[in-house]
Amino acid sequence: MVIGQTGHWSLVKKLFPSPHSPVPISTKLDLDNFTAKTQLRLEQVNLFTRLKTQPQVNQQGYPILQNLSFEVFQGDRLAIVGPSGAGKTSLLRLLNRLITPTSGKIYLENQEYHQIPVIEIRQAVTLVLQESKLLGMTVQEALAYPLLLRGLPKQTIQQRVSDWIEQLHIPSEWLGRTEVQLSAGGRQLVAAARALVIQPKIILLDEPTSALDAATSGRLIQVLTQLNKTHLTTILMVNHQLELAQTFCTRLLHLQQGQLLANQPTSEINWASLHTSLMQSETQASEEWN
Repeated sequence: MVIGQTGHWSLVKKLFPSPHSPVPISTKLDLDNFTAKTQLRLEQVNLFTRLKTQPQVNQQGYPILQNLSFEVFQGDRLAIVGPSGAGKTSLLRLLNRLITPTSGKIYLENQEYHQIPVIEIRQAVTLVLQESKLLGMTVQEALAYPLLLRGLPKQTIQQRVSDWIEQLHIPSEWLGRTEVQLSAGGRQLVAAARALVIQPKIILLDEPTSALDAATSGRLIQVLTQLNKTHLTTILMVNHQLELAQTFCTRLLHLQQGQLLANQPTSEINWASLHTSLMQSETQASEEWN
């Protein structure tokens, strides 16, 4: 894990300086005459699993997430940080309904998850994993596929795909390639585009810039910033780059050993102290697993 890749993000800010200044929630709401509403709510959510490599703590198994309770508001730009094994990716998978909690409840706009068809959840709450697959499709096919599933007209699909190709500067020579013909960064960018083309209410990002160069990272963050400002798209981002969390996100969740240590505005965070805490937790977690 790398925490706070300062050199990389300093270059990003030079290339794309303006989009990285966070828009305070209060200012944005005044401008838009908008009252933030709760989009996601977790109530005492627990997730346990059985790991062969770890002793079971109790009959339920090994705790991955423990007693999580928090709300996500429309227009949030939320960073999720923590050492390896803290449960960050598991939390995203819960919110996308790839897995279900052992106990507790999750709500999407005041409706409990188990009452909503899975496909509806995933259309509203879209997940981009760090290692996403194109399932044997070409880039062009992968970008169009989620729109085909929705039954959109061919012309609408072509226009929307074309718009996102242009916005994210996806090279035309990529369109006929499959994932094995793309670099890790190329696959990551296409996976982000495939999620954005759906125009979800909430987008979940797992280390979205980890394989991207500085220019492409900056462009993606610029696009996400604009989506958040113009469409109030809610963004939850797992990342280890504290400079990105500080400049892009408006709120931060700090997870450790599956528990929520902090849930606060980024403007109130002591970033130097957080960096030290994460480094110490990462070292401890590494020693425990080894």
